[in-house]
Amino acid sequence: MAQILTNIYDWYRDLMDNQSDPRVADWPMMSSPLPTLGLCIFYAYFSKSLAPKLMEKRKPMDLRNTLVIYNLFQTIFSTWIFYEYLQSGWGGHYSFRCQPVDYSDNPLALRMARTCWWYYVSKFTEFFDTLFFILRKKTQHVSTLHVIHHGCMPFSVWMGMKFAPGGHSTFFAMLNAFVHIVMYFYYMVAALGPKYQKYIWWKKYLTAFQMAQFVAIFTHQFQLLFTECDYPKGFMVWIGLHGVMFLFLFSDFYKQAYNKRVGRAKREAEALLAKSHANGKLHNGDIVNNNQGACMPVLNDDDELHQRKVTGNGIYLNGGAKTANSYSNGNSNGFVESIQQSNGGIGENGGARVRKIQ
Repeated sequence: MAQILTNIYDWYRDLMDNQSDPRVADWPMMSSPLPTLGLCIFYAYFSKSLAPKLMEKRKPMDLRNTLVIYNLFQTIFSTWIFYEYLQSGWGGHYSFRCQPVDYSDNPLALRMARTCWWYYVSKFTEFFDTLFFILRKKTQHVSTLHVIHHGCMPFSVWMGMKFAPGGHSTFFAMLNAFVHIVMYFYYMVAALGPKYQKYIWWKKYLTAFQMAQFVAIFTHQFQLLFTECDYPKGFMVWIGLHGVMFLFLFSDFYKQAYNKRVGRAKREAEALLAKSHANGKLHNGDIVNNNQGACMPVLNDDDELHQRKVTGNGIYLNGGAKTANSYSNGNSNGFVESIQQSNGGIGENGGARVRKIQ
């Protein structure tokens, strides 16, 4: 047993000391994988267990201004990273067919390595997506997809940063930075409030855009299976499989959320109507529509269609202001009318709109 442990330790030291990129050995967080791995594990525990318990008996926090500033920062940060990837190679110097890693001290090669490090840092700033959801008690957004996406990316990027900070696989980081420019800009506008919703009419195309990103990523990576290229095949396969995995997760989530939302909303509304007829009124806390969401893929506006609650005085959106119509008189047409008037109707995010519930 002692010999096995010794062999494992020797292998690990050889991997870290002799097979990694010596240029980045002394850079912050680069000497060992343990800090990054520890943060990823803590993130998963914090997101799914600790933070929801801490917020369980607390009121949701109003973070509208914070969200605007945060998403503006992320938009600018992603824009700068994308620009640096272009200037470091992908703007004309790099080959989309085969691009080895330049391990030299060439200024352009070092600029690419630094850009990769900042992209690695951005995977930690994205943890705030989850924190803000939890502080606002929108834990339905902290889905398995959300946690997997945010939780595994820092460690994956760390490995690329440690062993191959440049070359072929940085295409995925450049493309991902571009997608994040669009995504965080969308979130910023959504956080500004309802009067700005008309400027993000394109939200329903954003998830499709994200999925197209994954197709481009694994297509670009797997081409090396048929091309001779002096690039580590392990990283090519690793990044390519990430693209396949996230495409599967996103597409499955997309189909469930968009295709089933209208039918689910109708069934919930009908059940609530039946309950109200039996009791003569609607009760506080009755849920009309509880859409499951995630930071990625983008399915809902930040302030609408996550949770509709009905009271005896009207319908509320996320605890916000009630609509003009009330269902206290037991009129089902008025109830359906109030649903339709709440930010454009059930299922609006998926492009379909419930116009009438029989």
